[in-house]
Amino acid sequence: MCAKIMIIDDEPDTVDLVALVLTNEGYEVIPMYDGRSALDRLEEEKPDLILLDIMMPDIDGWGVYQAIRKNEGTKGIPVVMLTAKSQSIDKMIGLHVVGVDGYITKPFGHRELIDGVKKHLEGVNKK
Repeated sequence: MCAKIMIIDDEPDTVDLVALVLTNEGYEVIPMYDGRSALDRLEEEKPDLILLDIMMPDIDGWGVYQAIRKNEGTKGIPVVMLTAKSQSIDKMIGLHVVGVDGYITKPFGHRELIDGVKKHLEGVNKK
């Protein structure tokens, strides 16, 4: 069985690129273009990993992340921030203060994306 990955980003080009790379690696992809729709979809789909943009209209990535963690059914799903916020302070806040599982900065390379996804899915499979 292949892993299911939800991509949440308001930029369709980013979602399409990430989806293409992950699909070519054999993953099942759930593309989502805004936080509210993604949270609704999470009620019916339980991905193995979520790639989440921070800067989105309506509900930003931090709001989506908090909602995921507060929900009993989704709180155990690893969340990796996929964002252009690449300063060290942003990473430190995301990883150590907020507690996200990982951080991949845009622009990212094909290999960086695949390695990041595999690393976090291995952590899930060991649990």
